[in-house]
Amino acid sequence: MSIRRLAQVQPESFAFSPKTLKAAKGWMANFPAGRQQSAVVPVLWLVQKQDGWVSEPAIRAVAELLGMPAIRVLEVATFYTMFMLEPVGATLVQVCGTTPCQTRGSEALIAVCKRRIGAQNHRTADGKFTWQEVECMGACANAPMAAINDYYYEDLTPESFERLLDDFAAGRKPKPGSAIGRQGSAPEGRATTLTDTALYDGSLGAAIRIPNLPAKVEA
Repeated sequence: MSIRRLAQVQPESFAFSPKTLKAAKGWMANFPAGRQQSAVVPVLWLVQKQDGWVSEPAIRAVAELLGMPAIRVLEVATFYTMFMLEPVGATLVQVCGTTPCQTRGSEALIAVCKRRIGAQNHRTADGKFTWQEVECMGACANAPMAAINDYYYEDLTPESFERLLDDFAAGRKPKPGSAIGRQGSAPEGRATTLTDTALYDGSLGAAIRIPNLPAKVEA
């Protein structure tokens, strides 16, 4: 794992929006008095949802809100890769490159990102895109996949992935989920197990005679 550092260019200040501050205090209220620093991860996430990334002034503001040293908040922000440490594009593309996705073609999706967006972890000049390769996001049965902003796009091919990027570049919001219309993680094509409705509609159980059990079992 590479060392994660804050961006060289930082804003002069950070301020919680009323909505973010209300949500942060809600998280803090989940913990006993004196333990508010336990809310550091969700509060950092709220900051990222507000600004798109976690800046150095934001880290200091979170530390002040939670009553903890700023270095402790910095340690958390730089440890968890879910926190962006520099500004990201309006569309954040996270391509899973772990083994199940890799064996199903994620390298081709990564090649599309390199060609269309450029180097990972850096925002494009027009501010529209940032992409990065990430580890398993738990959608292995629908590999290869990518998380784009807050949603999963699954069963991708280079062609369908290109169309997704075209839609986002044009300001559209494509429907998340399977690119081939799969329901959840159902098998491709058709079901191959539990195809006999008698297994689950109750008719099979009615046809099986269960002997009467004694009303009382003697010790």
